[in-house]
Amino acid sequence: MPPLRCDGAVAEVPQDFHDDEPHRDDVSGRLNWLRAGVLGANDGIVSTAGLVVGVAGATTEHTTILFAGLAGLVAGALSMAGGEYVSVSTQRDTERALLRLERQELSTMPEEEERELAQLYEAKGLSPRLAADVARELTERDALRAHAEAELGLDPDRLTSPWQAAWASMVSFTAGALLPLLAILLFPPAARVPATAAAVAAALAVTGWVSARLGGAPPLRAAARNVGVGTLTMLVTYVVGLASKTTFG
Repeated sequence: MPPLRCDGAVAEVPQDFHDDEPHRDDVSGRLNWLRAGVLGANDGIVSTAGLVVGVAGATTEHTTILFAGLAGLVAGALSMAGGEYVSVSTQRDTERALLRLERQELSTMPEEEERELAQLYEAKGLSPRLAADVARELTERDALRAHAEAELGLDPDRLTSPWQAAWASMVSFTAGALLPLLAILLFPPAARVPATAAAVAAALAVTGWVSARLGGAPPLRAAARNVGVGTLTMLVTYVVGLASKTTFG
């Protein structure tokens, strides 16, 4: 919100005033996307590692492991993209519905909506008079934007993008999935599983640490939990692969 003068009016701000300074909404949005990217990469690492280690427990054939890993990577990336697209599309539909309702209320009961906006600013600590002045100024400038930001926490011009979310999920999952796939293929058969497990554990420690720092959680605990889940996944799938080799080999 633009700064206020002591008389309650909205002060004019030079166009280049702190243009390069990140603000709360921008920083929050970037952190959310970064956190989603880290989690997508984490999913790619764990699911693909479990798949290729399981197949490696059943066979030493390089081609079989390669195609199994590629199939898992493609299927997982498309699944992540599709799921994110559907989820964010639903969120965007909800945001649009809320904006339509707000637009309707502004057209049918403008005075009540302005009083509601003033009450919101009073709740934030402004005096009743100043809150009323702010509500009036913002309503005259752009009523829908003022109410959307104050009541709904939305920017009408920057709604969530399902396509952007889908691409981000697909790319992050693919980047994470490539690590165990390359690790299992680059080492000789005798070292494949332990080398892949070590690479995956290191990568999961990093993603767990980063996601915890972004979310404000204890990083060591998150990294250890992440590594534990990934290790357990690889152990179970490897045992299943060995059992399959013994049974059907």
